[in-house]
Amino acid sequence: MWTIEAGIAVLACAVAAWLGVALIRARRLYRDAIRERGWLLQRERDSAARTAVDAERARIAAELHDIVSHNVSLMVVQAAAAREVMTTLPQEASAAMGAVETAGRDTMTELRHLLGLLAPDANGDDEPARTEPQPSLARLSSLIDRIAFAGLPVEVRIAGVARPLPPGIDVTAYRIIQEALTNALKHGDGGQAQVTVSYTERHLRVEVLNSGPSVLTGSRSAAKPDGAGRGLLGLRERVAVYGGDFDARRRLGGGYRVRARIPLDRP
Repeated sequence: MWTIEAGIAVLACAVAAWLGVALIRARRLYRDAIRERGWLLQRERDSAARTAVDAERARIAAELHDIVSHNVSLMVVQAAAAREVMTTLPQEASAAMGAVETAGRDTMTELRHLLGLLAPDANGDDEPARTEPQPSLARLSSLIDRIAFAGLPVEVRIAGVARPLPPGIDVTAYRIIQEALTNALKHGDGGQAQVTVSYTERHLRVEVLNSGPSVLTGSRSAAKPDGAGRGLLGLRERVAVYGGDFDARRRLGGGYRVRARIPLDRP
């Protein structure tokens, strides 16, 4: 005989069965969602890794350009000077050729360091051994000495209290000075240069002035728009990475000015 209690029991069983099916389905959907999320996260990680690799390759390309252009320019200038005084001033010619040899050795050392970033060590480690320090403002005096020896007097001014910088900003500041002085040496006609490094609470400011003709439109170089050189374009990109400002232009009184401001408090 069918009773109310029996009906309630049947209904309860039906509800329990439906809840069980719904729970199983919910768990399956949850597992599928977890797998989908894991796949998406993996794809994002792969994409981020590829982006990081591309950025690192671009950085290495810029470093290689800076190293080769700077040191080879010094070598050309010194070799030309040695050729001119080889018979009349043999000691000066020997010193100039010694500078060529030093610049060549420095170039090879830095090239080996940077090219090592493109391939793992022989033992299979991904991180290459780093025995040479990265360019930084702490090594600025060596750069100034080489430029001065090559024929361009340089005055250096430090404003504010010097302090440790993030490695990327440190290298960027060094490269700005290196590129500007190299251009002044290659394209300038005599004169001198002035380097100013200013440390403020929130910014690092770097300025390089040279008093000769424009480094891009001087008497020995073809005319180009302001800041059109590949090196200067590379510097502009480097500074932009850190949210900074970069400006390179002719000076009204002659010569050239390269100026950069890089934030130091950017997260």
